[in-house]
Amino acid sequence: QVQLVESGGGLVQPGGSLTLSCTGSGTIQNLYNVAWYRQVQGAERDLIAAALGANNTWYTSSVKGRFTISRDNTKNTIYLQMNNLKPEDTAVYYCSGYSSEGQSWGQGTQVTVSS
Repeated sequence: QVQLVESGGGLVQPGGSLTLSCTGSGTIQNLYNVAWYRQVQGAERDLIAAALGANNTWYTSSVKGRFTISRDNTKNTIYLQMNNLKPEDTAVYYCSGYSSEGQSWGQGTQVTVSS
């Protein structure tokens, strides 16, 4: 299975933007679906965005219109562009990919939205 590593998290003010990256140790072309999850301490890990196949995307209602998931297979990277961030977006963000070998996870990156 490809190993995934997230980057790009940090502290941002409300209304700001961040772009998270998730880079594979090898090709991500075999990942037919990719996704981003987030987890608040003490809560379950929630699916927030997914890229399904080549052309379809899905977003949970709380991020729809603000977040954009994308992938660049030439760079073996999955992205999550986050705009108009809110304090309730504070969480650890995880990327994930699905292949015939199963589901791969990154280690997570912290995003904190605070003034």
